[in-house]
Amino acid sequence: MILPHRARLAGVPAGPLFPPLADPPPGAALRVGGRALSWPELAGAAGAVAERVAGLGRVAVFAEPQLETAVAVLGALAAGTAAVPLNPQAGERELEHILADAAPALVLAAPGTVLPPGLAKLERADVDTAARGGPPPPEPPAGAPALVLYTSGTTGPPKGAVLSRLAIAANLDALAAVWAWTASDVLVQGLPLFHAHGLVLGTLGPARIGCRLEHVGRFSPEAIARALAAGGTILFAVPTMHQRLAGAAEADPEIARALAGARLLVSGSAPLPAREHARLERATGQRVVERYGLTETLMNCAVPAGEGRPGTVGPPLPGVEVRLVGEDGSELDPAEPDAIGEVLVRGPNLFDGYLNRPDATAAAMEDGWFRTGDLATRSADGWVRIVGRRSTDLIKTGGFKVGAGEVEAALLEHPAVEEAAVTGEPDDDLGERIVAWVVPRGAPPGAAELADHVASLLSPHKRPRAVRFLDALPRNAMGKVRKAALVERDAGER
Repeated sequence: MILPHRARLAGVPAGPLFPPLADPPPGAALRVGGRALSWPELAGAAGAVAERVAGLGRVAVFAEPQLETAVAVLGALAAGTAAVPLNPQAGERELEHILADAAPALVLAAPGTVLPPGLAKLERADVDTAARGGPPPPEPPAGAPALVLYTSGTTGPPKGAVLSRLAIAANLDALAAVWAWTASDVLVQGLPLFHAHGLVLGTLGPARIGCRLEHVGRFSPEAIARALAAGGTILFAVPTMHQRLAGAAEADPEIARALAGARLLVSGSAPLPAREHARLERATGQRVVERYGLTETLMNCAVPAGEGRPGTVGPPLPGVEVRLVGEDGSELDPAEPDAIGEVLVRGPNLFDGYLNRPDATAAAMEDGWFRTGDLATRSADGWVRIVGRRSTDLIKTGGFKVGAGEVEAALLEHPAVEEAAVTGEPDDDLGERIVAWVVPRGAPPGAAELADHVASLLSPHKRPRAVRFLDALPRNAMGKVRKAALVERDAGER
């Protein structure tokens, strides 16, 4: 299913999706975990994959943090074949669902990788990074499917978001403009390669822009620091990584110097707490910039390089339209900067729909706008601040609407709070009460102390009515807190 907004788009990026592979320059292209390929070598290895998968509709890629994953995806896209990245840690049931839904013709993997039993019936093709294919095939149409990325919803099995070549090219070009991202940069990251952050931004981005990629393999502050000290200019990381980097920079001057030497530190996939912004700036002199996106939309907003404003994700990217709507569907008045609304997005960055799910696609769209389910406020100059998810993060308590994100940010300003998440639970008097889930830093503070702390920073109706202490918050592979797990635990304890 192709969404109606595609028909009205102008300014479709022209030329190859990955210019450096069509006409490889000399020099290093990417390094993953110590193994490297030059641009001519990468073009040749991807070309060999393209020859192998040409004519196939979709192929799975066992997306380990290895050179072979990048080569496999780039080769599939060169052939006009859609790639379906597989999380190497996916459980048996999830893997079974993805294979049945996407029906890939084969799975691409690194030689010697032991694949899970669920892939046993699927034809396997090993990726040879030393292989060299022939001339690149003709460029596929801009609207052709490029990736099918599976994303979990609040109910049911994961849905496959179909992303076109157009969406990828337009989004990467917009980010390049906002961040002044050029071929002279060296991108450093240690993100998973089955997710939009690590794969689209962090791997396909360098391949489109022509900059070198240094993927450290397994993330550690020391590995990131070494890559930055060796010439890295941009870092992509998620908040949990930045938190570890902040602690390491405070303890180790060499790590602090390496981070200070970068041109741009980017955080995404979840909000970066203001406390971590401050820690990193104190230790390194750097202001981290954030961006905001989803699997279905890629990136919608980004803080421009050099304009860090903690707590916000910046203005919409060039070519992307963002509006905030209330519960009645009407657009919020820009003169009310504190009003909370759902984020709707329109632009060339949008996916083409959920694979085999026209019902879910239709439910997610409204007159060409994608309903993100995210809640946000907007400043007078158009900068967006994400405050939570509509399904779990808008708490209606005592006649007020409270975004969980602002309460979490306030909790994190207490010196005895290491991590925090906020949910709502039914309350006979208030409708919903605010519940704080806290990982303490040292001895747990008193619940009343935390509630008073929030009330002093925000307002009395935003204070937590219950505080529950945990050893750790449940998180997914990208570091996002799994609030559904907290809500389920909460219900089981009542």
